[in-house]
Amino acid sequence: MHSIESKYLGNLRTESTHLLSKNTLITDAPPDNQGLGQAFSPTDLLCTSLSVCMLTLMGISARNYKIEIEGVQTDITKIMASNPRRVAEIKIRFYNFPVALNERQKEILER
Repeated sequence: MHSIESKYLGNLRTESTHLLSKNTLITDAPPDNQGLGQAFSPTDLLCTSLSVCMLTLMGISARNYKIEIEGVQTDITKIMASNPRRVAEIKIRFYNFPVALNERQKEILER
């Protein structure tokens, strides 16, 4: 059974609903691609998804190895290319670790 429904609302905007939680999100094309830029763009979500996936996996490892990472943040830089228009590169910077990590803890979280 499917878990997400998405609908095109017109004017380069979509709405998606997570069926289990009923949470919704809106996407909007960015101004440099004929949109209004009033919400996350689909490529913003792609980059955000990668970042939060990495944070979630780090959280699982942190829980298993009793490493404190609550409050860790990321900055995401999306670099677009053209012809065809696409995400060329995603840069993610992790910061705001609540405690200094030793080399073993860094290795656990990096893996």
